[in-house]
Amino acid sequence: MKTLKVLSTILLIFYLGSSHAQIVVEKRPNIVWIMLEDWGLDLGCYGTKGIETPVTDQLASEGIRYTNAFCTSPVCSTSRSAMITGFHQNYIGAEQHRTAKEDKKPLPYGIKPMPLLLKEAGYHTSLMIYNKTDANFSDDLGFMGKDWKEREKGQPFFAQITLGGTHRQWNRDPKNPIDPAKVELPPYYVDTPFARRDWANGLEQMQICDREIGDILKRLEKEGLSENTLVFLIGDNGRCHIRGKQFLYDPGLQVPLIIKWPGKVAPNQVNEDMVQTIDITATILEVAGAKPKHPLQGKNLFEEASKNREYIFAARDRMGGTHDAMRTIRSKKYKLIHNLMPERAWLQYSGYKEDMYPMLAEMNVMFMEDKLNKDQAKFFAPNKPEFELYDIEKDPYELNNLASDLHYGDIKDKLLAELYNWREQINDKGVSQDFREGGLSSKYPTRTLDEWKVRYETWKPWVFREPKSKEKHPFVKKDY
Repeated sequence: MKTLKVLSTILLIFYLGSSHAQIVVEKRPNIVWIMLEDWGLDLGCYGTKGIETPVTDQLASEGIRYTNAFCTSPVCSTSRSAMITGFHQNYIGAEQHRTAKEDKKPLPYGIKPMPLLLKEAGYHTSLMIYNKTDANFSDDLGFMGKDWKEREKGQPFFAQITLGGTHRQWNRDPKNPIDPAKVELPPYYVDTPFARRDWANGLEQMQICDREIGDILKRLEKEGLSENTLVFLIGDNGRCHIRGKQFLYDPGLQVPLIIKWPGKVAPNQVNEDMVQTIDITATILEVAGAKPKHPLQGKNLFEEASKNREYIFAARDRMGGTHDAMRTIRSKKYKLIHNLMPERAWLQYSGYKEDMYPMLAEMNVMFMEDKLNKDQAKFFAPNKPEFELYDIEKDPYELNNLASDLHYGDIKDKLLAELYNWREQINDKGVSQDFREGGLSSKYPTRTLDEWKVRYETWKPWVFREPKSKEKHPFVKKDY
Protein backbone atom coordinates (compact mmCIF):
# COMPACT_ATOMS: atom_id res chain seq x y z
CA MET A 1 0.00 0.00 0.00
CA LYS A 2 1.32 3.47 -0.79
CA THR A 3 2.63 5.48 2.10
CA LEU A 4 -0.18 7.58 3.46
CA LYS A 5 0.27 11.28 2.94
CA VAL A 6 -0.75 13.59 5.70
CA LEU A 7 -3.04 16.13 4.19
CA SER A 8 -1.91 19.70 4.30
CA THR A 9 -3.71 21.84 6.80
CA ILE A 10 -7.45 21.89 6.11
CA LEU A 11 -9.38 24.98 7.03
CA LEU A 12 -12.94 24.21 8.01
CA ILE A 13 -15.51 26.87 8.78
CA PHE A 14 -17.95 25.88 11.49
CA TYR A 15 -21.12 27.76 12.22
CA LEU A 16 -21.65 27.51 15.97
CA GLY A 17 -24.97 28.94 17.04
CA SER A 18 -24.91 32.60 16.05
CA SER A 19 -21.12 32.93 15.68
CA HIS A 20 -18.41 31.65 13.34
CA ALA A 21 -15.28 29.82 14.44
CA GLN A 22 -12.25 28.69 12.45
CA ILE A 23 -10.87 25.23 13.22
CA VAL A 24 -7.51 24.02 11.94
CA VAL A 25 -7.19 20.27 11.37
CA GLU A 26 -3.59 19.09 11.14
CA LYS A 27 -4.33 15.48 10.22
CA ARG A 28 -7.29 13.49 9.10
CA PRO A 29 -9.44 12.17 11.93
CA ASN A 30 -10.68 8.69 12.52
CA ILE A 31 -14.42 8.49 11.93
CA VAL A 32 -16.85 6.32 13.91
CA TRP A 33 -20.44 6.21 12.71
CA ILE A 34 -22.73 4.59 15.31
CA MET A 35 -26.12 3.75 13.83
CA LEU A 36 -29.18 2.79 15.87
CA GLU A 37 -31.73 0.68 14.02
CA ASP A 38 -35.28 2.01 13.82
CA TRP A 39 -34.83 4.65 16.47
CA GLY A 40 -36.05 8.21 16.64
CA LEU A 41 -35.73 10.89 19.30
CA ASP A 42 -36.69 8.67 22.23
CA LEU A 43 -33.61 9.46 24.33
CA GLY A 44 -33.08 11.26 27.58
CA CYS A 45 -31.27 14.18 25.96
CA TYR A 46 -34.27 14.73 23.67
CA GLY A 47 -36.66 14.87 26.60
CA THR A 48 -38.29 11.43 26.44
CA LYS A 49 -39.96 10.51 29.72
CA GLY A 50 -39.14 7.30 31.57
CA ILE A 51 -35.87 6.43 29.82
CA GLU A 52 -32.34 6.79 31.20
CA THR A 53 -29.58 7.14 28.59
CA PRO A 54 -26.62 8.65 30.49
CA VAL A 55 -23.99 7.74 27.88
CA THR A 56 -25.89 9.28 24.97
CA ASP A 57 -26.78 12.31 27.08
CA GLN A 58 -23.09 12.78 27.95
CA LEU A 59 -22.12 12.39 24.29
CA ALA A 60 -24.61 15.10 23.37
CA SER A 61 -23.18 17.42 26.03
CA GLU A 62 -19.71 16.97 24.53
CA GLY A 63 -20.70 18.07 21.03
CA ILE A 64 -23.70 19.00 18.88
CA ARG A 65 -27.22 17.63 19.25
CA TYR A 66 -29.42 18.27 16.20
CA THR A 67 -33.15 18.64 16.79
CA ASN A 68 -34.27 18.73 13.14
CA ALA A 69 -32.44 15.81 11.52
CA PHE A 70 -34.39 13.64 9.08
CA CYS A 71 -33.68 10.55 7.03
CA THR A 72 -34.64 10.46 3.35
CA SER A 73 -36.83 7.35 3.61
CA PRO A 74 -38.61 5.77 6.58
CA VAL A 75 -37.17 2.25 6.29
CA CYS A 76 -33.70 0.78 6.59
CA SER A 77 -32.59 -0.39 3.12
CA THR A 78 -33.68 2.72 1.22
CA SER A 79 -32.48 5.09 3.92
CA ARG A 80 -29.13 3.31 4.20
CA SER A 81 -28.73 3.28 0.41
CA ALA A 82 -29.08 7.05 0.47
CA MET A 83 -26.74 7.52 3.42
CA ILE A 84 -23.95 5.33 2.10
CA THR A 85 -23.88 7.27 -1.18
CA GLY A 86 -24.95 10.81 -0.27
CA PHE A 87 -27.85 10.79 -2.75
CA HIS A 88 -31.61 10.43 -2.40
CA GLN A 89 -32.56 6.81 -2.94
CA ASN A 90 -34.88 7.57 -5.87
CA TYR A 91 -32.05 9.33 -7.71
CA ILE A 92 -29.88 6.20 -7.63
CA GLY A 93 -32.68 3.68 -8.29
CA ALA A 94 -32.62 2.27 -4.75
CA GLU A 95 -36.09 3.33 -3.58
CA GLN A 96 -37.77 -0.09 -3.34
CA HIS A 97 -37.23 -1.61 0.12
CA ARG A 98 -35.30 -4.86 0.10
CA THR A 99 -34.67 -5.10 -3.64
CA ALA A 100 -34.13 -8.76 -4.55
CA LYS A 101 -30.48 -9.65 -5.11
CA GLU A 102 -31.05 -10.49 -8.76
CA ASP A 103 -32.80 -7.14 -9.32
CA LYS A 104 -30.07 -4.93 -7.87
CA LYS A 105 -28.39 -2.66 -10.39
CA PRO A 106 -25.07 -0.79 -10.36
CA LEU A 107 -25.10 2.80 -9.19
CA PRO A 108 -25.65 5.33 -11.99
CA TYR A 109 -23.59 8.38 -13.02
CA GLY A 110 -20.29 6.89 -11.81
CA ILE A 111 -21.39 7.24 -8.18
CA LYS A 112 -19.30 5.34 -5.63
CA PRO A 113 -20.36 4.39 -2.09
CA MET A 114 -18.84 6.49 0.64
CA PRO A 115 -16.70 3.71 2.25
CA LEU A 116 -15.16 2.96 -1.15
CA LEU A 117 -14.24 6.62 -1.61
CA LEU A 118 -12.69 6.63 1.85
CA LYS A 119 -10.75 3.46 1.04
CA GLU A 120 -9.41 5.09 -2.13
CA ALA A 121 -8.42 8.12 -0.04
CA GLY A 122 -6.28 5.95 2.24
CA TYR A 123 -8.67 5.14 5.07
CA HIS A 124 -9.16 1.69 6.51
CA THR A 125 -12.89 0.96 6.39
CA SER A 126 -14.62 -1.50 8.67
CA LEU A 127 -18.15 -2.76 9.23
CA MET A 128 -18.43 -3.67 12.90
CA ILE A 129 -20.60 -5.56 15.39
CA TYR A 130 -23.73 -6.05 13.28
CA ASN A 131 -22.94 -6.93 9.68
CA LYS A 132 -25.82 -5.08 8.05
CA THR A 133 -25.56 -2.77 5.07
CA ASP A 134 -28.90 -3.35 3.28
CA ALA A 135 -27.88 -1.51 0.12
CA ASN A 136 -30.34 -1.72 -2.78
CA PHE A 137 -27.63 -1.75 -5.43
CA SER A 138 -24.96 -4.18 -6.59
CA ASP A 139 -21.74 -2.17 -6.22
CA ASP A 140 -18.87 -3.00 -3.90
CA LEU A 141 -19.40 -0.90 -0.79
CA GLY A 142 -15.72 -0.61 -0.01
CA PHE A 143 -15.54 -2.14 3.47
CA MET A 144 -12.16 -3.74 4.10
CA GLY A 145 -12.62 -5.53 7.40
CA LYS A 146 -14.56 -6.04 10.61
CA ASP A 147 -12.50 -3.97 13.04
CA TRP A 148 -10.30 -0.90 12.99
CA LYS A 149 -7.52 -2.95 14.66
CA GLU A 150 -6.91 -4.47 11.21
CA ARG A 151 -5.58 -1.16 9.84
CA GLU A 152 -1.93 -0.38 9.15
CA LYS A 153 0.06 1.55 11.71
CA GLY A 154 -0.88 5.22 11.62
CA GLN A 155 -3.66 4.69 9.10
CA PRO A 156 -6.86 6.66 9.74
CA PHE A 157 -10.00 4.56 9.90
CA PHE A 158 -13.71 4.74 9.24
CA ALA A 159 -15.92 2.36 11.21
CA GLN A 160 -19.64 1.93 10.65
CA ILE A 161 -21.12 0.34 13.75
CA THR A 162 -24.76 -0.68 13.74
CA LEU A 163 -26.49 -1.53 17.01
CA GLY A 164 -29.28 -3.91 16.04
CA GLY A 165 -31.03 -4.20 19.40
CA THR A 166 -33.46 -1.38 18.76
CA HIS A 167 -34.80 -3.23 15.71
CA ARG A 168 -37.93 -5.02 16.90
CA GLN A 169 -38.20 -7.49 18.81
CA TRP A 170 -36.56 -5.72 21.81
CA ASN A 171 -35.06 -7.12 24.99
CA ARG A 172 -36.12 -6.16 28.49
CA ASP A 173 -33.49 -4.37 30.56
CA PRO A 174 -32.80 -6.40 33.73
CA LYS A 175 -30.49 -3.69 35.10
CA ASN A 176 -32.97 -0.86 34.89
CA PRO A 177 -36.59 -1.88 34.24
CA ILE A 178 -38.88 1.00 33.34
CA ASP A 179 -42.12 1.62 35.19
CA PRO A 180 -44.76 1.98 32.44
CA ALA A 181 -46.56 4.54 34.61
CA LYS A 182 -43.65 6.92 34.00
CA VAL A 183 -43.73 6.90 30.18
CA GLU A 184 -45.71 9.24 27.96
CA LEU A 185 -47.58 7.99 24.88
CA PRO A 186 -48.42 10.13 21.84
CA PRO A 187 -52.14 10.94 21.67
CA TYR A 188 -52.72 8.84 18.54
CA TYR A 189 -52.07 5.67 20.61
CA VAL A 190 -54.43 4.19 23.14
CA ASP A 191 -53.35 4.68 26.73
CA THR A 192 -53.68 1.17 28.14
CA PRO A 193 -51.43 -1.02 30.32
CA PHE A 194 -50.63 -3.12 27.23
CA ALA A 195 -49.62 -0.09 25.13
CA ARG A 196 -47.59 1.43 27.95
CA ARG A 197 -45.71 -1.81 28.56
CA ASP A 198 -44.92 -2.22 24.85
CA TRP A 199 -43.64 1.38 24.70
CA ALA A 200 -41.58 0.91 27.87
CA ASN A 201 -40.06 -2.29 26.49
CA GLY A 202 -38.69 -0.33 23.54
CA LEU A 203 -37.20 2.28 25.85
CA GLU A 204 -35.58 -0.48 27.90
CA GLN A 205 -33.90 -1.84 24.79
CA MET A 206 -32.50 1.61 24.07
CA GLN A 207 -31.08 1.70 27.60
CA ILE A 208 -29.20 -1.50 26.74
CA CYS A 209 -27.92 0.11 23.53
CA ASP A 210 -26.86 3.15 25.53
CA ARG A 211 -24.48 0.94 27.50
CA GLU A 212 -23.21 -0.56 24.23
CA ILE A 213 -22.45 2.95 22.99
CA GLY A 214 -20.53 3.43 26.21
CA ASP A 215 -18.43 0.35 25.45
CA ILE A 216 -17.48 1.77 22.04
CA LEU A 217 -16.51 5.14 23.49
CA LYS A 218 -14.53 3.48 26.31
CA ARG A 219 -12.57 1.46 23.75
CA LEU A 220 -11.67 4.62 21.84
CA GLU A 221 -10.49 6.17 25.10
CA LYS A 222 -8.53 3.07 26.17
CA GLU A 223 -6.73 2.91 22.82
CA GLY A 224 -5.84 6.60 22.90
CA LEU A 225 -8.03 7.38 19.89
CA SER A 226 -10.69 9.66 21.35
CA GLU A 227 -8.99 13.00 20.76
CA ASN A 228 -8.65 12.47 17.02
CA THR A 229 -11.92 10.65 16.34
CA LEU A 230 -15.04 12.23 14.89
CA VAL A 231 -18.08 10.40 16.27
CA PHE A 232 -21.57 10.43 14.77
CA LEU A 233 -24.60 8.88 16.48
CA ILE A 234 -27.75 8.57 14.37
CA GLY A 235 -30.77 6.39 13.66
CA ASP A 236 -31.18 4.81 10.22
CA ASN A 237 -34.91 5.69 10.25
CA GLY A 238 -37.61 6.59 12.73
CA ARG A 239 -39.24 4.59 15.50
CA CYS A 240 -40.82 1.19 14.82
CA HIS A 241 -44.33 1.85 16.07
CA ILE A 242 -47.65 2.50 14.40
CA ARG A 243 -47.46 5.74 12.42
CA GLY A 244 -43.67 5.67 12.64
CA LYS A 245 -41.35 3.54 10.50
CA GLN A 246 -42.56 3.15 6.89
CA PHE A 247 -44.50 6.42 6.98
CA LEU A 248 -43.66 10.06 6.34
CA TYR A 249 -44.87 11.52 9.61
CA ASP A 250 -42.10 12.88 11.80
CA PRO A 251 -41.81 9.74 13.96
CA GLY A 252 -40.93 7.77 10.80
CA LEU A 253 -38.39 10.28 9.49
CA GLN A 254 -36.90 12.19 12.41
CA VAL A 255 -33.75 10.68 13.84
CA PRO A 256 -31.23 11.58 16.52
CA LEU A 257 -28.03 13.17 15.26
CA ILE A 258 -25.21 13.81 17.69
CA ILE A 259 -21.67 14.79 16.66
CA LYS A 260 -18.58 14.79 18.87
CA TRP A 261 -15.15 15.91 17.69
CA PRO A 262 -12.85 16.91 20.57
CA GLY A 263 -11.08 20.19 20.03
CA LYS A 264 -12.85 20.83 16.73
CA VAL A 265 -16.54 20.98 17.69
CA ALA A 266 -17.51 23.00 20.73
CA PRO A 267 -19.50 21.15 23.43
CA ASN A 268 -23.04 21.75 24.67
CA GLN A 269 -24.50 22.80 21.34
CA VAL A 270 -28.13 22.34 20.31
CA ASN A 271 -28.57 22.88 16.59
CA GLU A 272 -32.02 23.52 15.07
CA ASP A 273 -30.94 23.51 11.40
CA MET A 274 -33.00 21.40 9.00
CA VAL A 275 -30.59 18.62 8.04
CA GLN A 276 -30.77 15.17 6.47
CA THR A 277 -28.81 11.98 6.96
CA ILE A 278 -27.19 12.29 3.52
CA ASP A 279 -25.50 15.41 4.90
CA ILE A 280 -23.46 13.15 7.19
CA THR A 281 -22.01 11.42 4.13
CA ALA A 282 -21.01 14.74 2.60
CA THR A 283 -19.45 15.83 5.90
CA ILE A 284 -17.39 12.66 6.27
CA LEU A 285 -16.04 12.78 2.73
CA GLU A 286 -15.07 16.44 3.05
CA VAL A 287 -13.33 15.96 6.38
CA ALA A 288 -11.49 12.89 5.06
CA GLY A 289 -10.36 14.64 1.90
CA ALA A 290 -12.20 12.14 -0.32
CA LYS A 291 -13.57 13.70 -3.49
CA PRO A 292 -16.64 12.20 -5.21
CA LYS A 293 -16.76 12.75 -8.98
CA HIS A 294 -20.54 13.24 -9.03
CA PRO A 295 -21.76 16.21 -6.92
CA LEU A 296 -23.47 14.96 -3.77
CA GLN A 297 -27.04 15.87 -2.83
CA GLY A 298 -26.06 15.99 0.83
CA LYS A 299 -24.29 19.05 2.24
CA ASN A 300 -21.32 19.32 4.61
CA LEU A 301 -22.74 20.02 8.05
CA PHE A 302 -19.70 22.15 8.89
CA GLU A 303 -20.19 24.53 5.98
CA GLU A 304 -22.69 27.24 5.15
CA ALA A 305 -24.41 25.16 2.43
CA SER A 306 -26.19 23.12 5.09
CA LYS A 307 -27.32 26.13 7.11
CA ASN A 308 -30.71 27.77 6.86
CA ARG A 309 -32.11 25.06 4.59
CA GLU A 310 -35.75 25.86 4.02
CA TYR A 311 -37.01 22.35 3.28
CA ILE A 312 -36.19 18.69 3.70
CA PHE A 313 -37.62 16.03 1.38
CA ALA A 314 -38.37 12.33 1.77
CA ALA A 315 -40.03 9.49 -0.08
CA ARG A 316 -41.58 6.13 0.65
CA ASP A 317 -42.09 3.41 -1.97
CA ARG A 318 -42.53 -0.37 -1.88
CA MET A 319 -41.96 -2.05 1.48
CA GLY A 320 -41.29 -5.68 0.66
CA GLY A 321 -44.51 -6.99 -0.87
CA THR A 322 -46.55 -4.04 0.42
CA HIS A 323 -46.99 -1.50 -2.37
CA ASP A 324 -47.52 2.16 -1.61
CA ALA A 325 -45.90 5.47 -2.51
CA MET A 326 -45.71 8.80 -0.70
CA ARG A 327 -43.63 11.97 -0.98
CA THR A 328 -43.15 14.77 1.51
CA ILE A 329 -41.72 18.24 1.89
CA ARG A 330 -41.21 19.76 5.34
CA SER A 331 -40.16 23.15 6.61
CA LYS A 332 -39.80 24.01 10.27
CA LYS A 333 -43.45 25.11 10.30
CA TYR A 334 -45.31 23.05 7.67
CA LYS A 335 -45.33 19.59 6.19
CA LEU A 336 -47.08 18.46 3.00
CA ILE A 337 -47.48 14.76 2.25
CA HIS A 338 -48.54 13.67 -1.21
CA ASN A 339 -50.04 10.17 -1.10
CA LEU A 340 -49.53 8.82 -4.62
CA MET A 341 -51.74 5.81 -3.91
CA PRO A 342 -54.57 7.25 -1.78
CA GLU A 343 -56.85 4.33 -2.59
CA ARG A 344 -54.78 2.13 -0.28
CA ALA A 345 -55.12 2.05 3.49
CA TRP A 346 -52.22 3.15 5.65
CA LEU A 347 -52.54 -0.22 7.37
CA GLN A 348 -52.89 -2.46 4.34
CA TYR A 349 -51.25 -5.80 5.00
CA SER A 350 -47.61 -5.77 6.06
CA GLY A 351 -46.26 -8.97 7.54
CA TYR A 352 -43.51 -7.04 9.29
CA LYS A 353 -45.88 -4.76 11.19
CA GLU A 354 -48.43 -7.42 12.03
CA ASP A 355 -45.72 -9.76 13.33
CA MET A 356 -43.71 -7.12 15.19
CA TYR A 357 -46.10 -4.42 16.51
CA PRO A 358 -48.12 -5.68 19.51
CA MET A 359 -50.01 -2.40 19.77
CA LEU A 360 -51.34 -2.89 16.24
CA ALA A 361 -53.35 -5.91 17.41
CA GLU A 362 -54.82 -4.10 20.40
CA MET A 363 -55.75 -1.02 18.41
CA ASN A 364 -57.27 -3.03 15.57
CA VAL A 365 -59.51 -4.76 18.08
CA MET A 366 -60.52 -1.44 19.59
CA PHE A 367 -61.06 0.14 16.17
CA MET A 368 -63.36 -2.67 15.08
CA GLU A 369 -65.23 -2.37 18.38
CA ASP A 370 -65.53 1.42 17.91
CA LYS A 371 -63.48 2.16 21.02
CA LEU A 372 -60.88 4.51 19.52
CA ASN A 373 -61.23 8.26 19.73
CA LYS A 374 -61.19 10.44 16.61
CA ASP A 375 -57.41 10.98 16.53
CA GLN A 376 -56.62 7.34 17.25
CA ALA A 377 -59.02 6.07 14.58
CA LYS A 378 -57.75 8.25 11.72
CA PHE A 379 -54.89 5.95 10.81
CA PHE A 380 -57.22 2.94 10.59
CA ALA A 381 -59.28 4.33 7.71
CA PRO A 382 -59.70 2.15 4.57
CA ASN A 383 -58.05 4.80 2.35
CA LYS A 384 -56.00 8.00 2.53
CA PRO A 385 -56.50 11.57 1.36
CA GLU A 386 -54.30 12.45 -1.60
CA PHE A 387 -52.79 15.37 0.29
CA GLU A 388 -52.02 15.98 3.96
CA LEU A 389 -50.91 19.39 5.18
CA TYR A 390 -49.88 19.99 8.77
CA ASP A 391 -48.86 23.05 10.77
CA ILE A 392 -46.05 21.39 12.72
CA GLU A 393 -45.67 24.26 15.17
CA LYS A 394 -49.35 24.18 16.19
CA ASP A 395 -49.94 20.47 15.54
CA PRO A 396 -46.69 18.56 16.26
CA TYR A 397 -48.47 15.18 16.24
CA GLU A 398 -49.74 15.78 12.68
CA LEU A 399 -53.40 15.11 13.37
CA ASN A 400 -55.23 18.11 11.86
CA ASN A 401 -55.07 17.83 8.06
CA LEU A 402 -55.31 21.35 6.58
CA ALA A 403 -55.01 20.32 2.92
CA SER A 404 -58.67 21.18 2.19
CA ASP A 405 -58.67 24.38 4.24
CA LEU A 406 -58.88 27.35 1.84
CA HIS A 407 -56.97 29.55 4.29
CA TYR A 408 -53.91 27.36 3.67
CA GLY A 409 -54.35 27.10 -0.10
CA ASP A 410 -51.37 29.31 -0.96
CA ILE A 411 -49.13 27.41 1.43
CA LYS A 412 -50.21 24.08 -0.03
CA ASP A 413 -49.64 25.29 -3.59
CA LYS A 414 -46.17 26.61 -2.79
CA LEU A 415 -45.11 23.43 -1.02
CA LEU A 416 -46.51 21.24 -3.78
CA ALA A 417 -44.64 23.23 -6.44
CA GLU A 418 -41.40 22.82 -4.48
CA LEU A 419 -42.11 19.11 -4.05
CA TYR A 420 -42.68 18.63 -7.79
CA ASN A 421 -39.48 20.52 -8.50
CA TRP A 422 -37.51 18.26 -6.14
CA ARG A 423 -39.03 15.15 -7.66
CA GLU A 424 -37.92 16.31 -11.09
CA GLN A 425 -34.39 16.97 -9.82
CA ILE A 426 -34.04 13.44 -8.44
CA ASN A 427 -35.62 11.76 -11.49
CA ASP A 428 -38.50 10.43 -9.40
CA LYS A 429 -40.54 8.09 -11.60
CA GLY A 430 -43.62 8.05 -9.37
CA VAL A 431 -46.06 5.15 -9.67
CA SER A 432 -46.47 2.93 -12.74
CA GLN A 433 -49.68 1.05 -13.49
CA ASP A 434 -47.91 -2.27 -12.89
CA PHE A 435 -46.77 -1.05 -9.49
CA ARG A 436 -50.28 0.16 -8.65
CA GLU A 437 -51.77 -3.21 -9.51
CA GLY A 438 -48.96 -5.25 -7.94
CA GLY A 439 -48.00 -6.35 -4.47
CA LEU A 440 -49.99 -7.89 -1.67
CA SER A 441 -53.70 -7.31 -1.24
CA SER A 442 -54.57 -3.76 -0.16
CA LYS A 443 -57.80 -4.88 1.50
CA TYR A 444 -58.45 -3.45 4.93
CA PRO A 445 -59.12 -4.60 7.63
CA THR A 446 -56.61 -7.38 7.03
CA ARG A 447 -58.20 -9.72 9.62
CA THR A 448 -61.57 -10.27 11.22
CA LEU A 449 -62.28 -8.99 14.71
CA ASP A 450 -62.01 -12.50 16.15
CA GLU A 451 -58.69 -13.05 14.41
CA TRP A 452 -57.30 -9.81 15.81
CA LYS A 453 -58.55 -10.78 19.29
CA VAL A 454 -56.67 -14.07 19.10
CA ARG A 455 -53.53 -12.24 18.00
CA TYR A 456 -53.89 -9.69 20.79
CA GLU A 457 -54.14 -12.44 23.41
CA THR A 458 -51.15 -14.21 21.86
CA TRP A 459 -49.07 -11.06 22.29
CA LYS A 460 -49.76 -10.58 26.00
CA PRO A 461 -47.24 -13.06 27.50
CA TRP A 462 -44.49 -11.50 25.39
CA VAL A 463 -45.36 -7.87 26.07
CA PHE A 464 -45.80 -8.40 29.83
CA ARG A 465 -42.79 -10.73 30.27
CA GLU A 466 -40.41 -10.06 33.16
CA PRO A 467 -36.95 -8.64 32.43
CA LYS A 468 -35.18 -12.00 32.80
CA SER A 469 -37.94 -14.07 31.24
CA LYS A 470 -37.19 -16.75 28.62
CA GLU A 471 -40.52 -16.13 26.90
CA LYS A 472 -40.22 -16.64 23.14
CA HIS A 473 -41.50 -14.11 20.63
CA PRO A 474 -44.85 -15.41 19.31
CA PHE A 475 -44.34 -14.54 15.63
CA VAL A 476 -40.66 -14.12 14.78
CA LYS A 477 -39.69 -16.63 12.12
CA LYS A 478 -37.24 -14.58 10.05
CA ASP A 479 -35.22 -11.39 10.02
CA TYR A 480 -37.35 -8.52 8.77
